[in-house]
Amino acid sequence: MTALVVRLDGFDGVLLAGPAVRAIAARSGDVTLLCTRGGAPAARLLPHVADVVVWEPAEPEGSDGAGEDLLRRLRATTYDTAVVLTAHGHSPLPVARLLRAARGTARIGADGDEPAGVLDVCHRRAPGRHEAEAALDTAAAMGFRPRTGDDGRLRVLPAPDTAQLTGGNGPYVVLHPGAAAASPEWGAERCARTVALLADAGHRVAVTGMPEEAAVTRRVAGGIGVDLGGRTSPRTLVGVLRDADCVVAGDADAAHLAAAVGTPVVSLPSKAAPVGDRAPYRVPSVLFGDDTCPGAEHEATPEDVVAAVRRLLTAA
Repeated sequence: MTALVVRLDGFDGVLLAGPAVRAIAARSGDVTLLCTRGGAPAARLLPHVADVVVWEPAEPEGSDGAGEDLLRRLRATTYDTAVVLTAHGHSPLPVARLLRAARGTARIGADGDEPAGVLDVCHRRAPGRHEAEAALDTAAAMGFRPRTGDDGRLRVLPAPDTAQLTGGNGPYVVLHPGAAAASPEWGAERCARTVALLADAGHRVAVTGMPEEAAVTRRVAGGIGVDLGGRTSPRTLVGVLRDADCVVAGDADAAHLAAAVGTPVVSLPSKAAPVGDRAPYRVPSVLFGDDTCPGAEHEATPEDVVAAVRRLLTAA
């Protein structure tokens, strides 16, 4: 059986599709994953993804001109089944229509309540389900269930040894400023203060970030932390987060990637990513933000973050 999995959002959304991808692969073998350019690096980290198809809709979803490039690609390949995974509140219908128009997919299913004739299986998401659970539910509605022994947690491919990057001198905490560094709720200065307080508490600190965030990570590390801004690929970042005692995450990408390697997470406040979207899946965590997510904590200070790190490490 050949299977196509669709998840057309960012890095974090593709990571959350990982358990469903494994469930689909348990029956179909390795799958093709259709995602955006932002999600592609995460897709290449997931087990059982044999091919990644990148598609950036050139026009608004549902417009007549959208998807011509994708149609050509789909018409060159046939799939026995396609599972369209969408974030809560997003419709699977635009991409499902493209799949149907390509006439290369025998059976299409998705999370939603969409018109007959477009989807063969319409699974209605249960209220309050985490994105990873909702994706697994959709896969199950299509007849795909995890292998025996698969616990349904987030997972990525093994990463290389990154001790040379982090200094290899024992335990450390990662601070990934991300979107929080630019947010009024937190900001780069509070990130830098957090690094200093973590160091005062006896922690080695590694500060991570994308190449375009190198100036921010340098400022946040402040000569105290190990500045890894722009020095990690997605695979090496996996290794850095895997070997950390705890990750202080300023965005959902880092929070979910830490969860995928089983590392506890403190999630910084940022309205750029609602607190519910930053909730790490099935790892010990502390979330700072607003009251949109049960268990979220309020009015965070750097001192609060250091206390949260201590709490997580004490409980480990």
